Amino acid sequence: MGRVTARTPVVRISGDRVVTRPDTLAVEEPLEMRVGGQVLAVTMRTPGNDVDLVHGFLLSEGVIATRDDVSVVRYCDGVDDTGANTYNVLDIALAPGVPLPDHTTDRNTVVSSACGVCGKTSLDAVRTTTRHPLVGDTTSVTSTLLSTMPVTLRESQRIFERTGGLHAAGLFTATGELLALREDVGRHNAVDKVIGWAITDGRVPLYDTILIVSGRASFELVQKAVMAGIPILGAVSAPSSLAVELAQESGLTLAGFIRGDSMNVYSHPHRVEVTSNSRAVEPTVAQRS
Repeated sequence: MGRVTARTPVVRISGDRVVTRPDTLAVEEPLEMRVGGQVLAVTMRTPGNDVDLVHGFLLSEGVIATRDDVSVVRYCDGVDDTGANTYNVLDIALAPGVPLPDHTTDRNTVVSSACGVCGKTSLDAVRTTTRHPLVGDTTSVTSTLLSTMPVTLRESQRIFERTGGLHAAGLFTATGELLALREDVGRHNAVDKVIGWAITDGRVPLYDTILIVSGRASFELVQKAVMAGIPILGAVSAPSSLAVELAQESGLTLAGFIRGDSMNVYSHPHRVEVTSNSRAVEPTVAQRS
């Protein structure tokens, strides 16, 4: 595995005081994902949990549904000037009978750490049909418990404490147990890594779970949750309009601005049980704190 953090000298200015000191940065490197030897996408990510990342990515793209759809994942090629493996190229062999990705919807650019769907040839291709629909799902959580999950997520971010430069995604049970947490420079990569962990652990579909993300809730994060069968997605910041639209259409409960004992629920609020020490939860935007 490549480096997760790197050290660099910085000039620290505080008032009229100037000090040169080392600083710790989150590493960002490209990961080339190949299926059957053919390049599918290149994403900018923080090295680590790469096998989880590709499993989650393939599920969100509709290529696989379970771990049984993947035969082998292996590092290949990708060497530096000294001949050492950079661990920046992964080749995935799909199981017999699993169709190869439809290359008419290929991503035609590098997927940056800021965008999970850049390069798609059409928006329709992004609205992938899930194999784990949320229709009839009965998962519920109290507003009090839901409000504690971002705090638990933040307190569990080991690398963020050293760098201050990583997004996080955490998968919780409806009773508040943190099942898995992943950090990455890209919020969509962090989600792919968490979902990929669940795939390789045989947990998909992820009914009865809650996905919490450290930033905003974008369209691609809602898509990934829906594709994995996650019924509730919570974020500490705002969702986008397209994220709300997809959540409403897909049956996913989307909560944003989860801060203290307050939150906004933008879709399917029936899964959030309002408890006495929390403010009322509204299905539309009520505040922007």
